[in-house]
Amino acid sequence: MTGRLRIDPGAGWEYMKKATYSPGIACDGWLFVSGLVAVGPNHTILHPGDIVGQAEVVLIRLGEVLRAAGCDYCDVVATREFIVTTENYKSTADLRRRYFTEPFPAASGIVVPRLLQPGALIEMEATARIPESVK
Repeated sequence: MTGRLRIDPGAGWEYMKKATYSPGIACDGWLFVSGLVAVGPNHTILHPGDIVGQAEVVLIRLGEVLRAAGCDYCDVVATREFIVTTENYKSTADLRRRYFTEPFPAASGIVVPRLLQPGALIEMEATARIPESVK
């Protein structure tokens, strides 16, 4: 893949058609995944007040974007997590271990006062290397 290509996972992502950003962009062998929050039908937050539940939804949705680009969790080289609370945040590490394997992706965790989506406790961006077999 060369140039820029919008990555759209398809079913369940229809709300993104109106957005001014893409779920993911493939460019020159890299996949850049936009910030993901735990939204469900009608763009409502799933697992309100539960950062671990929200993180699980985010990681599942990350997988959907990855697969749409021909990637998997093992191709992720970096994540950035924006969180509004540190309460129970350490428990999200167990989730990361279920989805990512060693060597784990580089990661940043940033505490922010709030996220754009009301009720969201965590938002995650990711960067992945697109496998040679897909390029």
